[in-house]
Amino acid sequence: MHSVQLPIIAITIEILESTKLGKVLVKVVKTCKRHKRTSSTTDNQWDEAISTAEKLLVEYKAAADAEAKAASKKKVKSNVAAAQKPGLPSSTSAYKTRLVTQKKEMYKDPPALPPAHITIESKLVKEPKRNKTTGELTFVAGENKDIAKVLKDFHPNRTPEEVLRAGSFGGTYFRPISSAVTNVHYNPAAVLKDTVQSSWIDGLNKSTMLTSIKYNTSINKYKVKCGGSLGMWESSGWIADSDPYGWFQWYCRFYSGRRCSDDARQISRWCKSAGLKGRFRSQICNKIIAANTTCDDVKISPVIRQTLLHWGLEITEDVVEKHRNR
Repeated sequence: MHSVQLPIIAITIEILESTKLGKVLVKVVKTCKRHKRTSSTTDNQWDEAISTAEKLLVEYKAAADAEAKAASKKKVKSNVAAAQKPGLPSSTSAYKTRLVTQKKEMYKDPPALPPAHITIESKLVKEPKRNKTTGELTFVAGENKDIAKVLKDFHPNRTPEEVLRAGSFGGTYFRPISSAVTNVHYNPAAVLKDTVQSSWIDGLNKSTMLTSIKYNTSINKYKVKCGGSLGMWESSGWIADSDPYGWFQWYCRFYSGRRCSDDARQISRWCKSAGLKGRFRSQICNKIIAANTTCDDVKISPVIRQTLLHWGLEITEDVVEKHRNR
């Protein structure tokens, strides 16, 4: 008979998992050791079997470790490559790589992916109507009539211009940023031109009130700091590719008549924070009522007041009375 040379097959993690070779060899070693202890013979066949099985275990483990390390390096390389491409991140790991590369704060780790690509309606709608008594704004829907229902609860009482002129965001909102969502670096001049109406910021010192890199509490109306970092917002999955600066950028564009597929989500966020039952609005109204003071008593929760101003809501007597009646 002629001996047959079998092909040598490289051991992979897939083969080990599908054949359970590692578990089989462990059982072989245990069985051989048990038979060696009870065997009446003194030959070394059991030792050879044990040695061979243990040697194979070491080789298989080394092969599996080498494959795992190679796969890890490949994944890191792939994430870095994906992180460098403009556009939405392709995976959570690629998104995390972007955030880490940009040295962003991660409120959530692993980060929550941003919303899917946002589509913009082609036509602008008219600007909102304003209640002359309460200052509340009432908006209309665009092509997507589904948001008409949520719009019934969306009534900021301060326009984007009023928010900016009052003093907000420590003067930093339109600073230059690198977005982890789009992987694009944004220039303040271009963003301002594309986001706000020129009359809104006419006469404002842009370098101190709009595009400052350093947060300055003295700029804010209530002279306090509030809000999270861009990395916090991005890692929480709150920032969409249509508005890489966040909610207020969306609000500026929504006020000016733009409608998009992100409107319902952004309005929902406003309702939860500044709406009739919103947590920040309810907190400060409860404190004002409990203290038996007026709506403009700025000693009551200046941080919440500043936060709500960023959401387009200023605490007025009408706001307090609606909360009291509710």
